[in-house]
Amino acid sequence: MNSATRQKIVMTALELFYVKGYNSTSIADILSRSQVHSGSLYHFFPGKQDVLVAVLEFYRDGIRENLLDLAWMGVDDPIDRIFALLNGYRTGLLESDFAWGCPIGNLALELSEPDPNIRKLLDVNFKNWIAAVEGCLHDAGARLPEGTDRHALAEFILTTMEGAIMQARTAQDIAVFDRNIAVLREHVALLENAARQIWIN
Repeated sequence: MNSATRQKIVMTALELFYVKGYNSTSIADILSRSQVHSGSLYHFFPGKQDVLVAVLEFYRDGIRENLLDLAWMGVDDPIDRIFALLNGYRTGLLESDFAWGCPIGNLALELSEPDPNIRKLLDVNFKNWIAAVEGCLHDAGARLPEGTDRHALAEFILTTMEGAIMQARTAQDIAVFDRNIAVLREHVALLENAARQIWIN
């Protein structure tokens, strides 16, 4: 059994979990879409939860190349990078007719009482996202007021993004997402303005 077969299973499951959800995706769905024999799948993954673990590990280990690098291509300003990242989710909503959202957020909502290992992987994925945004906020340096809790602000940005996606998908209306992000932009602009006032004074 080669690693290419395992990767094919993981990528197929990733797509199905993203579009259909974990609970609505069966092993038969994964086999049919991937065109992998059941023996090959069970060689790597004894059950569907094991496939989910592999999917979450893929997201965890690939956040840079599979998400951040794509969103930040050609974007150098650290604050602009945050909103470029958020715009990636907006694009996904529109291109999928609101079928896509945040894959980790979707799974966290769907799995109300996940296995401790699954919960830990979901949490790590959220924390990696927060750390990336917090890094942008640190790179903004003195553009934000001294004493700004950049970690809490990064958590707030994640919360805003996840809530905006959930509401927009429910309403099937991108304007809902846009209003939430516009308020977030205003909040960041107010922080930047407060920092400028300190420089002036």
